Amino acid sequence: MCTLTFNPRDRGFALAMNRDEKRARARGAPPAPRTFGNTNALLPSESGGGTWIGVNEHAVCLALINWYSVPSQPRQALSSRGGVIPSLLDAPDAQSVRERLKPAPLSSKNPFRLIGVFAREKAVVEWQWNGRRLEVVEHPWALGIWISSGFDEPGAQQARGATFLRRRIEQDPSQGDWLRQLHASHIPEAGAYSVCMHRADAATVSCSEITVNDETVRFAYCDGPPCSGAAWTESQLALLSASNPR
Repeated sequence: MCTLTFNPRDRGFALAMNRDEKRARARGAPPAPRTFGNTNALLPSESGGGTWIGVNEHAVCLALINWYSVPSQPRQALSSRGGVIPSLLDAPDAQSVRERLKPAPLSSKNPFRLIGVFAREKAVVEWQWNGRRLEVVEHPWALGIWISSGFDEPGAQQARGATFLRRRIEQDPSQGDWLRQLHASHIPEAGAYSVCMHRADAATVSCSEITVNDETVRFAYCDGPPCSGAAWTESQLALLSASNPR
């Protein structure tokens, strides 16, 4: 249960992701520096060490949303989808992710959609795992949104997609805090279909906002629903030079 919005910029991009979870689930930890191989990254984490979003010093950002509209396959031993991104965060480019995902042991994981943003290639690539087969979808380097919901995925996609289009018309997405306002919105009302989601059993529990330019990653994080007025914390990560990678 998540909403992810991508907003390209002249030099880099901005991206925001609401994490929606059952109220009984343990809270995630805020973004912290981690090293994968020789690659530095910033990512929040779940109690088991997995994550739903992360960005590395190659300006590669990966975000994972569950794919509820595809039926889960019964398996004897499921492994968490939270381990997918950490296994890939040392990748310097899209091709590296492609090569790593092909042999990955995905058969033990329920369906998901992995969205990769590669600033230096100006590429947005989606890997769709339906529980049996992995498909790759190339997206344009353009404003986009991805939506998942365990309550009513088609309904949430329609409602939040309409909010996205409405906000795009009302305000230039390149201006001000467009992403933050979108991810705190309660249209048509604060409920199962709003971008900032509120249900009796589940809710938006955090919001991640990643901004990448030529030199730096800025990771802003709200540990709570973005509508709540909770404080945002910020972490930064220096990017490696494209002409002189480590």
